[in-house]
Amino acid sequence: MTQPVPENINFPAEEEKILKLWKELDAFKTCIAQSKGKPRYSFYDGPPFATGLPHYGHILAGTIKDTVTRWAHQNGFHVERRFGWDCHGLPVEFEIDKTLGVKGPEDVAKMGIRKYNEECRKIVSRYSTEWEEIVTRMGRWIDFKNDYKTMYPWFMESVWWVFKELYTNGLVYKGYKVMPYSTACNTPLSNFESGQNYKDVVDPAVYVSLPLDEDPNTSMIAWTTTPWTLPSNLSLCVNPDMDYVKVKDNNTNKQYIMMEARLSALFKQPDEYTVLSKFKGKTLEGKTYEPLFTYFQEMKKTNSAFRILTDNYVTADSGTGVVHQAPYFGEDDQRVCLKYGIITKAMKIVCPVDASGRFTEEVTHFKGLHVKDADKHIIKHLKETGRMVHASTINHNYPFCWRSETPLIYKAVPSWFIRVEQAVDKLLDNNDKSYWVPDFVKEKRFANWLKNARDWAVSRNRYWGTPIPLWVSDDGEELVCIGSIEELNKLTGADIKDLHRENIDHLTIPSKMGKGVLRRVPEVFDCWFESGSMPYAQAHYPFEHKKEFEDTFPADFIAEGIDQTRGWFYTLLVLSTLLFGKPPFKNLIVNGLILAKDGNKMSKSKKNFPPVTDIVSQFGADALRLYLINSPAVRADSLRFKEEGVRDVLKEVFLPWYNAYRFLMQNVDKLNREEGIKICYNENTVQISTNYMDRWILSFTQSLVKFVKVEMAAYRLYTVTPRLVRFVEQLTNWYVRMNRKRLKGDGGVEDCQNALETFYSVLMTMTKVMAPFTPFLTEHMYQNLRTLLETVPNDKKTDNRSVHFLMIPQPRESLIDEKIEGAVSKMQTVIELGRVVRDRKTLPVKYPLKEIVAIHQDPKAVEDIKSLESYIIEELNVRTLTTTTDKEKYGVSLRAEPDHKTLGLKLKGEFKAVMAEIKKLTDKQLVEFKKTGEITVLGHKLVEEDLRLMYDVNTAKEGSQYEAHSEGEILVLLDVAPDQAMIDEGIAREVINRIQKLRKKAKLQPSDDITVYYKTSGKLSEIITEYRDFIYSTIKQPLQVYPPASNVIIQDSMKLKEYNLDITITGDVVPTSSPAAASNTSSTSVNLSPAPVVNNIKPVAPFVNVVLGGNLKAHEGLSGSQATILLENPVGQNKLSAENLLHQVQGVFGLRGIKVRVFSDLNLKQELTKTSNLQSLASKTLYVTPARDCSSVANNNLTSPVCHFANVDILVKGAVPAKGVLLLENPRGDVSSFQQLKNQVSAIFNLDGKSVMLSRSKDKSGALTQENLKDVLSLHSLQLYVL
Repeated sequence: MTQPVPENINFPAEEEKILKLWKELDAFKTCIAQSKGKPRYSFYDGPPFATGLPHYGHILAGTIKDTVTRWAHQNGFHVERRFGWDCHGLPVEFEIDKTLGVKGPEDVAKMGIRKYNEECRKIVSRYSTEWEEIVTRMGRWIDFKNDYKTMYPWFMESVWWVFKELYTNGLVYKGYKVMPYSTACNTPLSNFESGQNYKDVVDPAVYVSLPLDEDPNTSMIAWTTTPWTLPSNLSLCVNPDMDYVKVKDNNTNKQYIMMEARLSALFKQPDEYTVLSKFKGKTLEGKTYEPLFTYFQEMKKTNSAFRILTDNYVTADSGTGVVHQAPYFGEDDQRVCLKYGIITKAMKIVCPVDASGRFTEEVTHFKGLHVKDADKHIIKHLKETGRMVHASTINHNYPFCWRSETPLIYKAVPSWFIRVEQAVDKLLDNNDKSYWVPDFVKEKRFANWLKNARDWAVSRNRYWGTPIPLWVSDDGEELVCIGSIEELNKLTGADIKDLHRENIDHLTIPSKMGKGVLRRVPEVFDCWFESGSMPYAQAHYPFEHKKEFEDTFPADFIAEGIDQTRGWFYTLLVLSTLLFGKPPFKNLIVNGLILAKDGNKMSKSKKNFPPVTDIVSQFGADALRLYLINSPAVRADSLRFKEEGVRDVLKEVFLPWYNAYRFLMQNVDKLNREEGIKICYNENTVQISTNYMDRWILSFTQSLVKFVKVEMAAYRLYTVTPRLVRFVEQLTNWYVRMNRKRLKGDGGVEDCQNALETFYSVLMTMTKVMAPFTPFLTEHMYQNLRTLLETVPNDKKTDNRSVHFLMIPQPRESLIDEKIEGAVSKMQTVIELGRVVRDRKTLPVKYPLKEIVAIHQDPKAVEDIKSLESYIIEELNVRTLTTTTDKEKYGVSLRAEPDHKTLGLKLKGEFKAVMAEIKKLTDKQLVEFKKTGEITVLGHKLVEEDLRLMYDVNTAKEGSQYEAHSEGEILVLLDVAPDQAMIDEGIAREVINRIQKLRKKAKLQPSDDITVYYKTSGKLSEIITEYRDFIYSTIKQPLQVYPPASNVIIQDSMKLKEYNLDITITGDVVPTSSPAAASNTSSTSVNLSPAPVVNNIKPVAPFVNVVLGGNLKAHEGLSGSQATILLENPVGQNKLSAENLLHQVQGVFGLRGIKVRVFSDLNLKQELTKTSNLQSLASKTLYVTPARDCSSVANNNLTSPVCHFANVDILVKGAVPAKGVLLLENPRGDVSSFQQLKNQVSAIFNLDGKSVMLSRSKDKSGALTQENLKDVLSLHSLQLYVL
């Protein structure tokens, strides 16, 4: 049974109800169970750390993952979704270091690794509960119970297996390498980690002098932004092929050598120096110099240090062209010094900086100082010793630790490496085999990173992580790599279950080479190595689930943020390439970053973004989901998060969608209540409506389903979500708006049912399609919509308890009609252009206008627009629509204006001359330009963005005033010339608007019996009197002049233009013979004389008269007690059944929802049944009584229609000839307006959407218009024609 749909909805509160429903259904597990046996769709979830709460970046990535995996499930795949947690590494350790005040390795040694790791273990899941709550609240379906954590022993064991496979294949080695190093976290970082967090900083920039041994009066001038590396200087480097000069400083008379191209770095003006000589850099090669410090002076003898080297990495971009080299603090420094033998791989490294970034004992002047703090002391020292030439600062981009937010240093550290450089070609090849959205991230950003891939340092000098499974002899010559717990226990004789350091560091392995015992190396794995191993480790491969893993690898889909390009995406690819020679995933969606509203990074300390929970509590999860996945972020662009953007989703998408759903359910209930017709929908048996707008929305929906299927298969969410959002607009602003009367039953029961079934079909289809995107709102609607589905007996296969259990429907090609969609699209463009003109001229739609002209160069397009004339006329409230291909006829021509900004930048000095020529371009030239998209002006090729095309309109008709607007190939001209009659009608519409608002304010329903009283004076009084029929036809309730009767419901006084208007609505119904006849009298008899017989003319179609009996009275503003019902119309078509006749009776008297009985005799003995033969009752009178009171009916022996009528023939070209009958009133006394007559004609002859012209003659000479038809009843018994 359907549930009433309230007027207002609290989206977050309804979502909470849906969460309870899903819990009752155990929905996620149920859908997983339902899909067992279906093709598998594998998905990897990148593991976040639970040491912080989820932010909008997590929510965005999670929503993308949830949308895609829901879509896969609802397209027939079995999709397991397991949540994963990154538990090891810096994020956890850094929190513990802050909490416990740990400054370095010595502090950990004091407390012991076991205690330290116990503290780490405690906080690993600090926020896991909050994560699960927020992820679940966002509607994401993922398995938290069957999760994986990188600290699980079985996960760690698979990581060991991965490493041993690499080791066995010769891909692991130990070396010293200059690496980005976090002094706060006491550990090196990989190149991709160091690239994640660059910041603009101000650093010192110093110029120092290094006197040549051969000429102490001449000094090399070196420049550095890291003064703390100067104590470790071992050489200088110059470019061998560039020019260097020896200069004299004219202020100090000191002599310096530096690159000629860099003289401006040290001297502001040329007169500040004198060039003494010029030579190539290679001339300096091998010369020695005096060190800045004496800490490593002995290396001058032992290693030929403190000499000048040459290399092409030295450029003229910055500094002095003389690079100071500290080989253990710079990659290029180390490379060049190795080449020249200043250092060797075997020697002890010259690195006087400890793990915490402090100078060691060798650097006596600055011992114990952090290197960054030592900069100012070093500068002071160099000034005191006369070696500082110039000290300044520089603002530059510098890498920071992604975890501690402290500056990184570059430092040589011993590390275990994975060989990656030798596999670059394979990495690039496997990258090509994967599919990325958007593809530019893969082809540019990621591919460029891969091309420069370095060997991967996977070891970290830390504690809380997966230990590197290498056991080494004391001399380093014997090495054993262990790949499983079983192997470890076998070699050590232990029984280990947990692989963390505190449990295995003490274990030894007997040497096979007589070297005593082997001990484990102290390092642990970089946590990125663990996350890169997750495809294998989450399945405990190869120890368990071997076939299952191999059948589903690579993954079908992964998704994360663009910041993972150098992180997870990279580590996944490296390991899968080295292990299996294939990519780790087939499809990847990369999302952009979420920034604060001001464009800055979201910061808790700055409080520049609203908490996720606040947004969800205020607007709901669906609104946040749709806001994020309908944003630039799904194209890997950045999104500035705006709270109002989420609010707009509610206002512009969800509320209209909800109101459309509510409108459907209201009218489904109304049809059932008033007509006894229950919608029981079955897609396979329902009769497809022939109504034009029904066919359009059905076609539009199926085209959309087809589009979404294709685009989702290509993972292009950024094309899908805008179209889905646009569908809501098409449904609510076009279909529902233009079919409100049909959906409410104004076009008859059958038409109403067709419209409602169409509406239901569309809404149900889109509820299924939108379910993966907005899971809550679709579920909310579906739970009510599904009650209208026809129950299929013995259907035990389909579980329809949730929309998420259903499959996404396949597009129904038979319903797709591109011609209809194209025609309606053109109609919409015409209407929208007309609205723009109205807005521009401040002409509300309430005020009718004479004419709209639609111009298109394609005759077929003109034909499409003309075919939907009635909709255009009604929506824009114009009298006539003219369509043509001839714009010249209306004095329309194109002119061009230059885009000043674009062309100004492009043409610069020539802009003025070109601009003058642009303004001279003819209409013919510009028409050609529109076709080709380019034009040459004064030798310059101009394209679409260079010019702005506008229309000039000359008055085409005397007394007309056209305003133009265009879009694409469609141009509309709207005649905005004032017309008093139209102004008056607009004011009448304003009166209607005020009445309807008052009814809404009083919360009255359309079926409530009321009388509307008004009081005004002057011109407004005349307008209301003149347009009384028109007003009545809309409000469908009696309209009377003051004073009002008793039983006042609501009253208001208002200003309408310059007039005062009082309106009172009462609960009594004052019957009127016709709206036009209403006067000051409080009542008028409803028993009017029947329509006269003129010249013995009768309706061409059979009819019956109907009389109300007992205490029955007409409702819904109708006042007559007698009516005429046509048994068929046109002749021979649309024959009524007895059941349909009953519905017609209820409809014509406004008795919907009231049970009545119909009799064919005055004695009320012969009641109509479903099997009654209506043709035998033609020209007779039927009597209608209440269901429980079958007495007191008035005698009526008429054989002619009680209502006025006119016969009508259709002469429309291409239409099937037919004859029909127009009822000019019904019930008797309720006279139709001219527009209602035209609507009757459309319905009778199935001219839906086409222009209708009624005429007294067979040509246009007798055409009827609102202006020339003052009395509708004057058409009684005439022969009319539809042209």
